Amino acid sequence: MRTNFNFLIVVFVLSLGLMSSCQYKNIVEPPITPPNPTDTISFVNKIEPIFNVNSNCTACHKTGATAPDLSTGNAYNSIISMGLVNTSTPENSTIYWHPNSNNATVHAWKKYTAAQAQLVLQWIEQGALNN
Repeated sequence: MRTNFNFLIVVFVLSLGLMSSCQYKNIVEPPITPPNPTDTISFVNKIEPIFNVNSNCTACHKTGATAPDLSTGNAYNSIISMGLVNTSTPENSTIYWHPNSNNATVHAWKKYTAAQAQLVLQWIEQGALNN
């Protein structure tokens, strides 16, 4: 009986030690430096890589999978043909707001970072060119 009691005390003390060793860090996203409004945003060099980095979007939106096809070389035609860009009100463009990190209501699994969202918006504001 005494052995069981000692065992419980040891387990209790160890569990307290384990619980107190947990640390939580607040992860703060670095401040966003908006893109220079005079810089031309290249679709091929700046926008298309957003879709493909770490399979961010192309995990689902690739050739033969869920539309739009955002894989390299297919993304622009797919975005335009599906009408996902609205150059008259860029912030209403589906390709901007749907995966935007500020939009908590839809597309909860993969989101743009704030910096990526800024780039996509500026690209649309510049006319959504295939450059």
